Amino acid sequence: MGAGSSILGADGEWGETSLGDMPESCVAAVLLYLDPPEICQVARLNRAFRGAASADCVWAVKLPANYRYLAALAAAADDEGRSEGDGNGKRFSLAATKKEIYARLCRPTLFDAGRKEFWILKNKGGLCISISSKAMTITGIDDRRYWSHLATEESRFHSVAYLQQIWWLEVDGELEFCFPAGSYSLFFHLHLGRPYRRMGRRFCATEHVHGWDVTPTRFQLSTSDEQQATSEYYLHLHEQGGWKLYRVGDFVVSNSDEPTKLKFSMMQIDCTHTKGGLCVDSVFIYPKGYKPEKANIVCV
Repeated sequence: MGAGSSILGADGEWGETSLGDMPESCVAAVLLYLDPPEICQVARLNRAFRGAASADCVWAVKLPANYRYLAALAAAADDEGRSEGDGNGKRFSLAATKKEIYARLCRPTLFDAGRKEFWILKNKGGLCISISSKAMTITGIDDRRYWSHLATEESRFHSVAYLQQIWWLEVDGELEFCFPAGSYSLFFHLHLGRPYRRMGRRFCATEHVHGWDVTPTRFQLSTSDEQQATSEYYLHLHEQGGWKLYRVGDFVVSNSDEPTKLKFSMMQIDCTHTKGGLCVDSVFIYPKGYKPEKANIVCV
């Protein structure tokens, strides 16, 4: 089907129409059925599509239900960054267009002193959160005999906690956040062995890896409305392949305007043996069913 068609004009002459002759309101009604990346693509067709692709009515339905809460966090983070000397780029405002708000929320926003981060997915607008190991309570973390912090570009936070050896492993974390209504999955992002680079190549030191084949590591999740999930994994079975996302469980949010309190943990407290050689990067929360590109997900 072509972009134009013939019609009979009032003067009896046949004329040509094209997509550019469509009213913006009609174009906007069509764009409501497209995902955000597709909307941006068709905006290149002509002026009518470009105008409709920027309309608030199109983007309002793509935004999370509580986008004002998320946008306020993003604006506060931007203001804090500017006060610390990072004045690059246009200042984000809550008075921005819905398209501008969507684009800003797709970019990661740090909060809780830079130890946590949220963003929305470009395709569907689902909320994602990452929580650094520095935001968690880790038994023995301040004792250099057991733990150390490794700088690495393989982490969103550029640092991971590395366990050399310990008898009692316990990592606990909490989060209070207003999630858009929906179902979510929580994962621990872990790596057996110590990754490093030399001469531009990636290597993994495994001399400290031990103790994960004796007792499974237990992961737990609970919410303020009494949802609970538990999973167990023998980490040594997943040693090869680099970073892994260990699925802890799912939870459901029904009210976007009320904060949900989460508690999560991983434990291996069998003190009959030591365990070591583990990198703890972060905890990820994704919309249920979403699989990050190139992610290695481990689930029960």
